[in-house]
Amino acid sequence: MKHILLVEDDLTYSRIVKTFLEKNGFKVQTAIKVKEAQQLFTSSKFDLIIADFRLPDGTGMELLQWSKANYPQTQVILITHYSDIRIAIKAMKLGAFEYITKPINPDELLATVNESLTSRVAEESAPNTISNPAPSTNTPKSETAGSSYVIGSSPEAEKLEKHIQVVAPTDLSVLVLGETGTGKEFISRRIHDLSPRHDGPFVAIDCGALPKELAGSELFGHVKGAFTGALENKTGHFEMANGGTIFLDEIGNLSYEVQIQLLRAIQERTIRKIGGNKEIKIDVRIIAATNDNLLIQAGDGHFREDLYHRLNEFTLSAIPLRSRKDDLEDFTAQFLAESNQRLNKNVKGFTSETWEIFLGYDWPGNLRELRNIIKRAVLLTSGELVEKEALPADIYEPAHGTGSQIGTTLSSGKNDLPSPKDYKSQWIEQEKELIQKVLQDTKFNKSKTARILKIDRKTLYSKMEKYGLD
Repeated sequence: MKHILLVEDDLTYSRIVKTFLEKNGFKVQTAIKVKEAQQLFTSSKFDLIIADFRLPDGTGMELLQWSKANYPQTQVILITHYSDIRIAIKAMKLGAFEYITKPINPDELLATVNESLTSRVAEESAPNTISNPAPSTNTPKSETAGSSYVIGSSPEAEKLEKHIQVVAPTDLSVLVLGETGTGKEFISRRIHDLSPRHDGPFVAIDCGALPKELAGSELFGHVKGAFTGALENKTGHFEMANGGTIFLDEIGNLSYEVQIQLLRAIQERTIRKIGGNKEIKIDVRIIAATNDNLLIQAGDGHFREDLYHRLNEFTLSAIPLRSRKDDLEDFTAQFLAESNQRLNKNVKGFTSETWEIFLGYDWPGNLRELRNIIKRAVLLTSGELVEKEALPADIYEPAHGTGSQIGTTLSSGKNDLPSPKDYKSQWIEQEKELIQKVLQDTKFNKSKTARILKIDRKTLYSKMEKYGLD
């Protein structure tokens, strides 16, 4: 019997979910706080954590990062409200198996739980020929595995594909820029597949998920005895990628010390394992990606400018989905086919009402959000076409949505609610004023400002640039 840890501070909601899962054959323990959940691991072993994002003493994201560092085989599903969609997408990049939104649909929950546990069994049964005694939270994998690259038919997509075709045959290092969820790894794999290295390995690493103390070991390997827990020699990702391509996603998250090692690897085309004294030659093409402004980070001393220029021999920009609505038909067809295969369904398409909702929404989570919504809709659809009712209400109800909406245009009378655009502009103005006030109160101490606002420094820099506060 599979053992699930449910972390939810709403006791009524927790009891309902627990009862439902137990009726479907699972053993369920509950907790209401992050620390309580962590303590339960000292006496029990869990196959899956289902955690609400907002908890009394922290967040589900914190629990996710802790579990991936200490119990990497335990799957994590995050529960969010739809307003937390960007956070949920970030959680998936950090290793969460999936996210589901409140109110939870029982069929969706059960399917996601079963899928996560099936995935875990498959990972455990897969052969592992490389000794890796140290905890690893970032086994190389690709979201694009088994999926076809969708070029798109919009002018923006055609321009991007033309640039990919130009740079792919070369050995230039490529920097892929773009928002979260825009398919930067798809683009990078496309470059690899069109390059002379296509028969070599493609190793994808999320630098944001690498524990700082293990990042050097994960990338370059270590020798036995290099540090506590290094019981055997370890082959790093660069050595695994020899003869092929290494994709370094969220490159801005690497520590300054690891940046130095990476710069040396690029310049000398050699690596040295942690604790070793032997130079190992490597033949690897590097593709890096980020949604940060690395030049701002370089100016602030958080990213080496010489490394930035080494990585940025050629730049590509991933296009946000809201700017390529002409490609929606191509992407929905691809994701519909994937979902049908994954869920053993035979949904043929979408009603005209559903399609109008898709066209009217601004997709803040980009392609990743579109894929998840289509997968959820296919799961909930019993007929041939996806109906409006199979979609999350938040993407078409103006009172709850986060983007542009379908529906009746609000009038401008005194007693009417502001339009969605007015809500957005008010939010932006309030956020700008808050950041400006805290900066002034801290005398522009950015570290202190970030702590007070409870955001990381990179997010602060990005918002300061956006609002012209630097």
